[in-house]
Amino acid sequence: MKIIEAMKQIKDLQQKAEDLRGKVAKYCTDLDHETVVYGTEQEQRAQIESWIQAHSDILKEILHLRVAIQATNLATPVAIQLNGKVVTKTIAEWIHRRRDLAGAEQEMWAGLGRKESGMREGTLQTSTGQLQEVKIRRYYDPSNRDEHLEVYRSEPLRVDATLEVVNATTDLIEFELKK
Repeated sequence: MKIIEAMKQIKDLQQKAEDLRGKVAKYCTDLDHETVVYGTEQEQRAQIESWIQAHSDILKEILHLRVAIQATNLATPVAIQLNGKVVTKTIAEWIHRRRDLAGAEQEMWAGLGRKESGMREGTLQTSTGQLQEVKIRRYYDPSNRDEHLEVYRSEPLRVDATLEVVNATTDLIEFELKK
């Protein structure tokens, strides 16, 4: 099974589990003057127990698939080209980069020069009336900042595009859950 198939199966199983919870909630009780929906009282009780067991089985399968996806994500290296360099990380690492870490990197680089937007170079008159030349001192390289900003801005898009392919082509690593 491919990663994407497992992800879609989890969604389907979650819907089935939700449906079972709704049926149990709806049919687990009635008033003694009402007609039993599923045959006899004994058959209704058996049906409720069957739904509860099916729900439990579905949750075990969801857990199995989630853990298999995690194991696969931790074990599968993926190479992505960023700024002319090939960077290899596991799927799990790329997911975390995509989630928020690339954005945090971008914010850091964007902070360089933010303060200077209110500064002006030129001539300033001092309190003694003399004119003094004023220049902005930068403790960073603006072209290096711009290059990093572009890399971190585009990283999530490259990760998304690459992981779409990886998820569709990578087999799940079978993982046995402890009982």
